[in-house]
Amino acid sequence: MTARDISGFAGLAERQATEELEIELLLEALYQRFGVDFRDYGRDRLRERLLAQVAARGLATLSSLQERVLHEGGVAEDVVRALGVPPAPLFDLPDDTRRLRTALGDSLRPTALPKVWLAEPAGVAEAWTLAIVLAEEKLYARTQVFATVGSDEQLARMRVASLPEAELTSSQSHYMASGGSGRLADYFEISNGEARLLPRLRERITWAQYSLVTDASFNEFHGIVCRRALPDFGPLLRQRVLRLFRDSLSLFGVMGLDRELESTDAGVEDYQPLFGDGGWYKRVR
Repeated sequence: MTARDISGFAGLAERQATEELEIELLLEALYQRFGVDFRDYGRDRLRERLLAQVAARGLATLSSLQERVLHEGGVAEDVVRALGVPPAPLFDLPDDTRRLRTALGDSLRPTALPKVWLAEPAGVAEAWTLAIVLAEEKLYARTQVFATVGSDEQLARMRVASLPEAELTSSQSHYMASGGSGRLADYFEISNGEARLLPRLRERITWAQYSLVTDASFNEFHGIVCRRALPDFGPLLRQRVLRLFRDSLSLFGVMGLDRELESTDAGVEDYQPLFGDGGWYKRVR
């Protein structure tokens, strides 16, 4: 190896170390100034999304992005949105939604007043997908859904959110593939090209700000669904959240995760798989 090669490797290592420090400082700034905690998220996804924000603004460094976050209105909200769970269309995962129908239907039916926690959903569409499924399973009138997001800004958006009317048509085939048998548009009110879930269905969803990173268990639930946020978490944070879900799930309640539990995951011995795949579990002890 030549001196030039050694120098090149040293320069690359120095740039990577500087970039890692910039990420740490930016995440700390988001936490200290705005109360949004991404510090224990997986670094690869965070780095990719932060660098995309740098490129989109024509900036040279992550430090420049941090300066904008702290001093330029709206930038922090954009970065938090980019680091969070990206929005998804209605019924975008029909196979998983079919499992959700079965898992929640079987679990909630014997329960007088079931409660379901939807943690960090992929936008309002995931919450509305859940509401429609529960309505079709004849469970929604007595079920309370708690949908939680990590920031006040997200919470404000979810409470007034709507979807393009065209999404109802484009999502119809996925809705049918998930086990739906009607017309998706019948569950919505339409105005000026925008669609909102019918009020009688929206009123059963309680939106709240809640941090999976720092907050404690806040209720006992008969169902917990977190299919979108967990892939972004680092190993320690994932285990923390799995312990939180274990503490929040009632005996014989069901839980839907992003993937199958591993033998070293927190609380794995307390669950029984519901399907051959798909990350759905029943708490059995």
